[in-house]
Amino acid sequence: MVSGEHPRPRQFHRPCFLSTMSSKQPRPGDVPTAVRNLLESTKQLPDALRRWGYGEASESDVSDVYVAVGTDFNTMVQAFAVHRIDLSDLHSVPNDLRAVLEQCLAEDPTPQVLASFMPDLRAVLVRLLRGLQARQDAWQRAKAAMGSGGSPGGHDYR
Repeated sequence: MVSGEHPRPRQFHRPCFLSTMSSKQPRPGDVPTAVRNLLESTKQLPDALRRWGYGEASESDVSDVYVAVGTDFNTMVQAFAVHRIDLSDLHSVPNDLRAVLEQCLAEDPTPQVLASFMPDLRAVLVRLLRGLQARQDAWQRAKAAMGSGGSPGGHDYR
């Protein structure tokens, strides 16, 4: 270091969670893509919270992932609505996730805090997954009624 220079602050790698989310914007009614995007973003939520608990991610990083989950959730609800498949029992999922995250992030980030809130987060995510699984038959019927594979590409989310 040259005399008079100040040492550089240590720079931490900040993961870009949003770059891997919502990789494909689904067309209206494209249930498989909407579900796939939601599943991809929800997988990142526990990881972001774990990283926060170990001081490897900020509250903002966790919030960014939550926002992506909410966006993907709304897109998925709209995709199912095109096919008249009701998801009203799942409408509270984003608020339930937010409540868990707000309580957790109000604490100091430690592995112990993380361990105390992770079961609640997982419970909400499991409820979401079970709700989606319960719609598979309705989606198959809607897809069959359309006769052309159901969506661009004809992908199934099972």
